[in-house]
Amino acid sequence: MASLSSSGRHPLASDVQKPVPGARLDGTAIQHLDFFKAFDADARDDIARMARVERIPRGGVLFTQGERPRAVFMVLSGRLKATQATPEGRKVVVRLAGPGDLVGHVSVFNDTPYPATPAAVSESVVLAWSPGVFIELMADHPALSLAVVRNMGKFIEDAHTRLRESSTERVERRIAHAVLRLARYAGRRIEGGVEIEFPITRQDIALLTGATLHTVSRILSAWEHEGIVDGGRQHLILRDPHALASIAEEV
Repeated sequence: MASLSSSGRHPLASDVQKPVPGARLDGTAIQHLDFFKAFDADARDDIARMARVERIPRGGVLFTQGERPRAVFMVLSGRLKATQATPEGRKVVVRLAGPGDLVGHVSVFNDTPYPATPAAVSESVVLAWSPGVFIELMADHPALSLAVVRNMGKFIEDAHTRLRESSTERVERRIAHAVLRLARYAGRRIEGGVEIEFPITRQDIALLTGATLHTVSRILSAWEHEGIVDGGRQHLILRDPHALASIAEEV
């Protein structure tokens, strides 16, 4: 799970310099990302200089499921939601990506099609490296290789957690765990609670937890009545995180 900044939230697009597509970058464009915190200035400069900038409007897609890999991407600002279409036609949310997260790298390393379609849930900026360039950078900078492994490890750990929850936990606990993860990942403290800083729908939560939309709506409505959460269209605030944690752990 990506960590929050010292202010208690991830950097937003407004917090960092907004790179212009086509412009040459230096290490200052990426130094705020936890991914690069162990890198020296020269390594950050070299890595940033080889990247190109792509802007994705809200609702736009970075690439589509089944497309051949064309680049390794990293979210610089904004949020992406990756969905995968199953052979039966269902859509499953397989990942949320925020600042400092790599996207599409596994397909590049394995030379396989992209397995999902990442769409921007808010206006986003990503950095892109061609496959050959990124692999050369990993060879030139051992810290980059280690950071990539750690990034992949976090993703695998999260996937294992979600699989265990879907296999062993009742649906209310799964939903509680999902909302708490969203809050840790993209929450900011506001008066009276913690606000999830990007648009999230009940359908999104259903896809994240393997529950039906009806079940998610019923449970969230009950939590709203109890004062645990507060929400509207694509908006969610945790009013009582401790109560939600108690539900998640069945205390």
